[in-house]
Amino acid sequence: MCGIIGYIGSKPVVPVLIEGLRRMEYRGYDSAGVALVSPEGISLRRSAGKLVNLENVIKADPVDGFYGVGHTRWATHGRPTEENAHPHRDCTGRIVVVHNGIIENYLELKHELQAQGHVFKTETDTEIVAHLVEREMQQDGLENAVRRALTYMRGMFALVLISVDDPEKIVAVRNGPPIVVGLGDDEFFVASDIPAILAHTRDVVFLGDEEMAIITRTGVAFTDYEGRAVSKTTQRVLWDPIAAEKGGHKHFMLKEIYEQPTAARDTILGRVSLDRGEIFLDDMRIPEETFRALDKITIIACGTSWHAGLVGKYLLEQLAHVPVEVDYGSEYRYRNPIVGKRELTVVITQSGETADTLAALREARRKGASSIAICNVVGSMATREADGTVYTHAGPEIGVASTKAFTSQLVALQLLALYLAQVRQTLSPEAIREHVEALLLLPQLIEQAVRASGAMEKVAERFHSRTDFLFLGRGINYPIALEGALKLKEISYIHAEGYPAGEMKHGPIALIDERMPVVAIAPQDHVFEKMVGNVQEAKARGGSVIAITTEGDPRMSAVLDPQHDVALAMPATTALLTPIIMTIPLQLLAYYIAVRRGCDVDQPRNLAKSVTVE
Repeated sequence: MCGIIGYIGSKPVVPVLIEGLRRMEYRGYDSAGVALVSPEGISLRRSAGKLVNLENVIKADPVDGFYGVGHTRWATHGRPTEENAHPHRDCTGRIVVVHNGIIENYLELKHELQAQGHVFKTETDTEIVAHLVEREMQQDGLENAVRRALTYMRGMFALVLISVDDPEKIVAVRNGPPIVVGLGDDEFFVASDIPAILAHTRDVVFLGDEEMAIITRTGVAFTDYEGRAVSKTTQRVLWDPIAAEKGGHKHFMLKEIYEQPTAARDTILGRVSLDRGEIFLDDMRIPEETFRALDKITIIACGTSWHAGLVGKYLLEQLAHVPVEVDYGSEYRYRNPIVGKRELTVVITQSGETADTLAALREARRKGASSIAICNVVGSMATREADGTVYTHAGPEIGVASTKAFTSQLVALQLLALYLAQVRQTLSPEAIREHVEALLLLPQLIEQAVRASGAMEKVAERFHSRTDFLFLGRGINYPIALEGALKLKEISYIHAEGYPAGEMKHGPIALIDERMPVVAIAPQDHVFEKMVGNVQEAKARGGSVIAITTEGDPRMSAVLDPQHDVALAMPATTALLTPIIMTIPLQLLAYYIAVRRGCDVDQPRNLAKSVTVE
C-alpha cells in the first residue's frame, strides 16, 4: 500500500528519492522519510503528512549521501507521526529499513528482542526488522543477516535495507507486496511501483515471492531466501513517462476518464479479425481442449475489479454458455471452496499484486483449477502465476479511484467471452463478427460519452450537497449501479448504495424522499420498460431522478420532471457493451461532486491504489 524507493548511482540522491516518492503519491500515505549513507554514517529526515512537509524538513536541515532509500507510509501499526514514519533504525543507528506490509508476529519478536536488551523507539512492526538484522549482523554481511532474520518473521512484506557496516549495498526482499528493480546506465533503482523509476529507466526486473535482490554500484544479484542464484528476465516498460502526468487536466482522475477511448482501443488492438470473425489472445497458455471441457468458471477480484467480474458473469454465461460464479478475493480461500478439475479461475486485478486476489488464485490452482489473469501490469505476480493472461492496455493509472482500468477490464472480459465462445463453438464466426463490429465502434462511442462532462458538472452543482444516493440498474447494468455508488463513496465521501432495481421494493424504497437522488441506469434493452416503472415508483415517493439512458428514446424523459429530474442520453450500442458506456457518466458524476465538495480526488482519505496486504 505504501511507496518504496531506493537508489545507488552517480546522480544527486535526494532529488531521485523525493521525485520517486512523488510519483507514488497516488498510492496513498500519511507520512514520509528518506535515509542516506555518507562517510559520517546514515542520516534520516522524516515528517508526518504530505511530501511537502518532508521537503521543508530537508530544506531546514539539508542532507546528502552516496546512496539511500525513501518511503511513504500508510499507518498500520502505530499512529501517523514523525516518530513512526519510515525509514526505521536499529539500536546502533547503523542499519535502516523501509517496509511495506505486515509482520504478523512482531509483538512476539519485539518482546524477545527487548529481553535481549534492544531498545525500541516506535509503535511500528517495521522496527523489529532493523533490530533482528542488527542481531544477525554480528556474524557477517547485510544480505546473510537479512536471510537469517527472515526465518523469524511471519507475514506479507517487502523490505529494503541499507547498512553503514556493509557499504555501497542495498538489499531488497519480497514476500507478498511488489518490488521492482530498475537497471540503468551505471545506476540501479528499487521501488514498490514502476512510475517511481520510469523517468530514469525502462528496464525492470520484478522480484518474485521469497526472492532477494542485492544491489551494488556494479550490478544486481538475484537469489532466493537460501542464497541460491535465481535467473530473472529483464522487461522493457513501454509506458511513456509523460503519460503519467496530468496533461493539462486538474486531476489525474479526470485525465484518465478522458483516456478511456484510447485504453479501450489499445486493449482491442491486434486481438480481433473482422474479416474472419475471430478473436486472438496471444498470452493464453491453456489448451483449447481444456476450455471445451469446462464445467464452471469462477471469477475472483476485489473492489472495482469485482464489479467488472459481475459484468463478466453475464458475458461469459451468455456467449460461452458456461456457469459462472463471482467471488471476493478476500473471502474465497476462507470458506474452503469446492474446486473441480474442469474449472477455470479468472482473477481480475489492475496491478497484478492485490494480496487477497493472489492468495485466492493460489488456492484455486492448488485445488486443480486452470487460471487466467486479467491484468494491466506486464510481469506482475498474477501474470506470472496464472496459466494465461489477458492484458488490458490502459497504461499507468495514477488516480486511486479506478476509471480507465475498469472499462479496459470490461473490454478484456468481452474479448475473453468471445474467445471462449469461439473455442467452444457456442457462436458462429458470423455472430462473432457482429460482436467484433460493435467492439471496433466502442472507442468512438466512449468519446461521445465523455462529452457528457459539461452536463455532469451541472448535475453536480445541483446535487453535491446531498448526503445519500441510490443507484439502480438491472441485468448486466446492475453491477454498474454498484460501481457508480462505489465511485461516489470513494472520492466524495457521500453515502451511496447500488441495488438491482427490481429489489428496490424489498427495502431501499423506504429510504426514498425529496432529499434522496436516485440514479437510474436505463439503456434501451429488454428490461428498459421495467426500469421506467422503477423510476416512476421512486418519483411517487418524492425522489429526484438522474436517469442515464440511450439517445433517441423519449420514453424515460416522458416520465421525468425537468424541474426536479435529469435525463442524460448516451450513444446506443449492443446490450452487452452498454455497461462500458453507462459507466462513463457515473465516473463524471462522482468526479464533479467530489470537486464541488473540495475533496482530494486523486488521493481520497484512507484509500490506497494497490492493496498489497490483507
